[in-house]
Amino acid sequence: MSNANVSENLADFAAFIGLDWADQKHDVCLKAAEASRTEAAVVEQTPEAIEAWVVKLRQRFGGRPVAICLESHRGALMAALMKYDFLTIFPLPPKQLAKYREAMTSSGAKDDPTDAALLLDYLLRHSERLTAWKPDDPQTRELALLVETRRKAVDMRTQLTNQLTAALKAYFPQALDLLGELHTQVACNFLLKWPTLAALQKTRIDKIRAFYYAHQCRGDVVEKRLAAIPQAVPLTTDEAIVQSSVFQVQLLARQLRALTPSIDKIEKRIDALMKEHPDGGFFKALPGAGRALAPRLLAAFGTDRERFATAEEVQNYSGIAPVTRRSGKSTAVHRRYACSKFLRQTFHEFTNYSMKKSAWAKAYYQLQRARGKKHHAAVRALAYKWIRVLFHCWKKRIPYNEQHYLEALGKRQSPLLQYINAP
Repeated sequence: MSNANVSENLADFAAFIGLDWADQKHDVCLKAAEASRTEAAVVEQTPEAIEAWVVKLRQRFGGRPVAICLESHRGALMAALMKYDFLTIFPLPPKQLAKYREAMTSSGAKDDPTDAALLLDYLLRHSERLTAWKPDDPQTRELALLVETRRKAVDMRTQLTNQLTAALKAYFPQALDLLGELHTQVACNFLLKWPTLAALQKTRIDKIRAFYYAHQCRGDVVEKRLAAIPQAVPLTTDEAIVQSSVFQVQLLARQLRALTPSIDKIEKRIDALMKEHPDGGFFKALPGAGRALAPRLLAAFGTDRERFATAEEVQNYSGIAPVTRRSGKSTAVHRRYACSKFLRQTFHEFTNYSMKKSAWAKAYYQLQRARGKKHHAAVRALAYKWIRVLFHCWKKRIPYNEQHYLEALGKRQSPLLQYINAP
């Protein structure tokens, strides 16, 4: 990354700290700039204890800058420390710390105080490999957290819906035709009111019709459903199966009924943030980005134009760039595993959708398939290409223009042209 690394400004720091985070406590290994020995301490995992510890650091070193190295996935602790202006945080990827631990301790032993000392050692010995953490503005950080929360909630909804589908197939399969999408409010309320075919058939058709109408469901689809109810035959009359399934179905229905409105609220907040964000229009205009992926792409790049110096850094950070392993005469290339899975998924999904809206993207995918690549490998290759294009536009604050890119391909006589112009 392009930020100045710590090795260029070691003299600016009054102290250096390796901090190993845990659920109950944090192990600290500190070395003052003028000291030759290190100090060990333990900080309890409470806001009050962290505040008291940081206040002592400020008093001891007169408010001069203090460098802290910690594992990068400890987001909660980083958020707690970022409010103190004299602390400079240098995150270290967990895998990098694990490899460093293996190199320094051949026994493979792991201990929290030892990890704190290793973090301090890495900070002092390999500072050129570290970059100070510079958070995005609050608006972008909120957006980044919300899009990931939304994705987890949607995945949870999918899991619950799949479980509900399986449970209904075991004793009340007609519900799948009577309800449509099971995560909707009408479906959940229906199953809470009529969890079995027997309960449904005991109810007058006009009451069931009124239920549909109250949930804004009308038309021929509703009438077909109502006509099918009297002729329906139960899949099983085994009370053990039916009664146990009712408990499971209503449990899942209650969870889905609460989850779906929460997802709607998150999406409305994301929409509001995108509307206000200065880069919102740039990402919403990308082909195939849409309501869900535009904010995820914005969060992936952030607003700090100095965060990445080259497109290659984004490709590596996102996990889209492949990894090459060479040993003797053998060479192997495989996809990157040490990365944010959510970030890699963001670019992978955007690339998939972009092929429906972008002529060159579809052509590039077809070219990769023609060269023998399988679907996901071809998508990653296209994502690699997309990142280069997006990085250039993002860095220079230039809106993406499909026509300009196609004209540039024409000037270069790109091999993509034969796929773009093909009937």
